[in-house]
Amino acid sequence: MSATSGIFLIDDDRDLLKATTQTLELAGFSVSAFSAAADALGALDANLVGVVVSDIRMPQIDGLQLFDRVRRLDADLPVILMTGHGDIPMAVKAIQDGAYDFITKPFATDRLVQSVRRAVEKRHLVLENRALRDAAEQAQDSLPLIGQTAAMERLRHTLRQIADTDVDVLVTGETGSGKEVVASLLHRWSRRASGNFVALNCGALPETVIESELFGHEPGAFTGAQKKRIGRIEHASGGTLFLDEIESMPPSTQVQMLRVLEMREVTPLGTNEVRPVDLRVVAAAKVDLGDPRQRGDFREDLYYRLNVVTISIPPLRDRRDDIPLLFGYFTERAATRFKRSIPMISADLHRHLQSHEWPGNVRELSHFAERFVLGLEPAAAARPDQNPASDGALPLPARVERYEADIIRETLTLNDGDIRRTIEALGIPRKTFYDKLQRHGIVRGDFAKIAQ
Repeated sequence: MSATSGIFLIDDDRDLLKATTQTLELAGFSVSAFSAAADALGALDANLVGVVVSDIRMPQIDGLQLFDRVRRLDADLPVILMTGHGDIPMAVKAIQDGAYDFITKPFATDRLVQSVRRAVEKRHLVLENRALRDAAEQAQDSLPLIGQTAAMERLRHTLRQIADTDVDVLVTGETGSGKEVVASLLHRWSRRASGNFVALNCGALPETVIESELFGHEPGAFTGAQKKRIGRIEHASGGTLFLDEIESMPPSTQVQMLRVLEMREVTPLGTNEVRPVDLRVVAAAKVDLGDPRQRGDFREDLYYRLNVVTISIPPLRDRRDDIPLLFGYFTERAATRFKRSIPMISADLHRHLQSHEWPGNVRELSHFAERFVLGLEPAAAARPDQNPASDGALPLPARVERYEADIIRETLTLNDGDIRRTIEALGIPRKTFYDKLQRHGIVRGDFAKIAQ
């Protein structure tokens, strides 16, 4: 179902309908005007990117009946009711039932505009949260392999295609880019999901220990080996073995690993018994093993044996459009974990998210989100002039003006000073945009420098 946008305005008084429409359009809103509630309901859907503003006293379907139907369509869709003095008790009851606001006729235009603006902001937050949940559901158990960029769409498609093929896979990507997440998904989306997913970081174990960890040992195989130990390879039989940082595997172990991949059998230390294993191997590397200069002493034949299918995970800086979605997911997760509310997201934070290089990739972003929720991240702190509490001494119209100017500056910044994209993002006419620049003293040239 396609989404509708703007303000749905309903009033059977055609003169008042025309005047209110002009008021809202001058304030920068797109208005769909209706003189009957039935016509508005016919055009409305649950994806409205905006709010409903309706008179209460109307023939056939009145404002309260309209509100009830809108609530059944989408309980989170803001409805503002315009009331006469005699309708105030009914309007108060509607507020108790979930209406966003009521405005008593005759009303000052600023009163209506401010209420609509706040309701639109609330609606945007609701829809952003829904988009986040929808993305999570579409990704199913792929979280946090979240992303709407073409690169992430291709990555998820590739994983689905090869998950059940049982081929060994080499995953490449920078630190923190999600290599273990990819390996885990290949396991969960395959017929091996009922078996074990066994992970081993080859760079975290000394050479004296890694062979025992991988292949297992019998009692007395070496000093200190008092009990039999099943190795990671054998434990992964029937499932998936994930070898992270495989470029760090000692050369002697590489020879043994090559035999495991070719013969699908393992010989524990301290015995001549050969045990068959049924496993898929997913290996991950931080370097390009196909490049001899980066491969170092990693065996070329082992590389080619692992390189049946190679999956490359793009760094976060190459898919910046996914950062807001990922940050939203991580902040919600952190807020639930720490039992904290999510702090205000400032323009400075938006700029930091988009301009930072994220050398630690998704892992770094996740930790940043946790510090942000805990109030420990200076880069995420709002400037004093962006803190709503600091506006408390100002009259309401001045606060609204300041907020509008901040939104325009923020949108210009996020769109690299591009006027056309900024106007589209704000959803206002070009003339209105330039009028607002002049009123707020915003100089286009300041943002054009950002675009250079």
